[in-house]
Amino acid sequence: MSLLAVLRLELRRLLLRPWPWLLAAAVLAWLGWNELLAVGAILDAQDRLALLPAAPGITDIVAVPLLAQFAEIALLLVPLLSMQALAGERRAGTLALLLAQGLPARSIVLGKYLAQLLWLWALLALVVLLPLLLAPATHLDWGKLAAATLGIALLLAGLLAVGVACSSYTRQPPLAAALALALTLALWAGVAQGRAPQLAGPVLGWISLPTHLQPLLRGWVSTDDLAYFGILIALALSIATHRLGRERELG
Repeated sequence: MSLLAVLRLELRRLLLRPWPWLLAAAVLAWLGWNELLAVGAILDAQDRLALLPAAPGITDIVAVPLLAQFAEIALLLVPLLSMQALAGERRAGTLALLLAQGLPARSIVLGKYLAQLLWLWALLALVVLLPLLLAPATHLDWGKLAAATLGIALLLAGLLAVGVACSSYTRQPPLAAALALALTLALWAGVAQGRAPQLAGPVLGWISLPTHLQPLLRGWVSTDDLAYFGILIALALSIATHRLGRERELG
């Protein structure tokens, strides 16, 4: 079995299980309803918006806020998805079989990670399709929309890597989800700032997820923000790979 085999197996499980489809349907229904409300608010205020010298467009009022809402939903959605990645395999006894086949820990982690990431990015594509449906009737800022979409894609990749790392340390999926959610909220809110005020500015400010997501949502793409997500993903996946490697050594 190879990395591609693990990837195909995990993708098949995601497609056959009902709960990922239920999660996707709930997310799309909620965001679709919020988009209708936003469009209705624009129609009600279009006379006032026309008087503004630099009135915000449909991208600023509908598209980007919709993606920002999806980012907040992802804080809970991704831990619920990733909790089964390795903890579910360990609880079912199938993780030991994968390790016994001589498959490298890196291939197991990456196969699980990439399969779930493809599912999340497919859901993101459907979310982006919601504002794109308005394109024939209005003007979209394609550059800002592309940057915001990139930001959400990187956020999903980072959150999923954290979730997979948490899933590698337990055999109980609910516990893995709780750990991932706690770490995600810590990164999102910067809860440690009150304990180390002298470091809150330069260090914890850079660690915080919104610090690097908000510029992308505003249309600004910088190497600093891209590097942050790259480091987060690489670090989390390295931790998961090391944990599985140690598990194989200890039998």
